[in-house]
Amino acid sequence: MSKFTQIRPDTFESIQINAGILLTEFEPDTGEYQKTAIIGATTGGNSFSATPEFSDFGEDIDNVPSNTRQMKRITSYTVTLSGSFVTIDGITAQKLCSAADLSADNSHISPRTALVDDDFHDVWLVGDYSAKNGGFVAIHVKNALSTGGFQWQSSKDGKGTFSYEFTGHYDLENIDEPPFEIFIKSPKTDAEFVQNSSEY
Repeated sequence: MSKFTQIRPDTFESIQINAGILLTEFEPDTGEYQKTAIIGATTGGNSFSATPEFSDFGEDIDNVPSNTRQMKRITSYTVTLSGSFVTIDGITAQKLCSAADLSADNSHISPRTALVDDDFHDVWLVGDYSAKNGGFVAIHVKNALSTGGFQWQSSKDGKGTFSYEFTGHYDLENIDEPPFEIFIKSPKTDAEFVQNSSEY
């Protein structure tokens, strides 16, 4: 085999596989969740992005080149989680409408224009971290709000899909805290990871 046509021996142990699930609650310390926390069945996988927005404080200063690292700051992150559901119920439809009220029997969703605190929910995307080691990769989107609207696509002789796009939001009470966090958990111990890393 060529010298530069190789991969690390533990590559498969670090691959995220399968589509993952969307949850309202998840315990990253234990990897536990309740099945009732699953928001719905999805199709086509799920997509997450956290895009930083920068300010370059040196761009208009004489003799300072653009993109000088000491002058660059992250001002905020745009955090989105998107995909399509193949299941729908009143609670999920309420979330997709951004701002809406739900009847007592969960059958009637009444959209509104005014946002309230209860319209923002935490959403978790959790996926398998290699079938070999049984770990997980989890994204926690904080203060998520549906910004893609309610979208329903039906099909002849097929199932309907309900597209979603959730956007994470900052909180004035913790304004310096980005609206997402990432957890990558493996059953391996830290010592095992250190040992493996030192081999390369």
